[in-house]
Amino acid sequence: MKGIHFLLIFIILALANFIASADDPSPLQDFCVAIDDPKSASVFVNGKFCKNPNLANAEDFSTSGLDIAGNTINAVGSNVTDVNIDRIPGLNTLGVSLTRIDFAPHGQNPPHTHPRASEILAVATGKLLVGFVSSNQDGNRLFTKILNQGDVFVFPIGLIHFQFNLGLTPALAFAGLSSQNPGTITIANAVFGSKPPINPDFLAKSFQVDTSIINFLQKQFGSNTS
Repeated sequence: MKGIHFLLIFIILALANFIASADDPSPLQDFCVAIDDPKSASVFVNGKFCKNPNLANAEDFSTSGLDIAGNTINAVGSNVTDVNIDRIPGLNTLGVSLTRIDFAPHGQNPPHTHPRASEILAVATGKLLVGFVSSNQDGNRLFTKILNQGDVFVFPIGLIHFQFNLGLTPALAFAGLSSQNPGTITIANAVFGSKPPINPDFLAKSFQVDTSIINFLQKQFGSNTS
């Protein structure tokens, strides 16, 4: 089973690298290992200082621990483990990143967007219902599909998408993203959990519901503490 998992990771990274050229700018050097200490830096690229390339080593381009399941005991029943420049400094400027997504039975990765990346997801174990919604210009069409082990699905850049575990057992997926810093905007958290809160009367009119419903949702997501 581990062999399947790591084969999926390899495929995802290869595909993510293929689509990365449309998003993050192409680097003008072989690599830029990110460091936080400007005194040891030789150049500043993509928001990070670069280690002197002569001091780079193989450990700068590697990490471990993706064989460890994430804790899914939470409100949505899922856990996302990001592999970005915080875990692999050598990813800086390369335009790719990776995530491991663990799902409890009937757990979900709620509707969210990645403003700077397309995503390609492969199911390692379990059965997932996945989908995305097109833009207003395209009529907000829902594209959805049930995925089984070994199936792959692509989520276009910036569009709202989601995953849901249909099974009674845990599920696991790996996703490659075409940015070193794809960003994540979880819709409910952003709308109802903003700090300070968005005016509830405004949201009530936007969603065409009573203000009391908005107040309840804002309390659920920690924005309205009154």
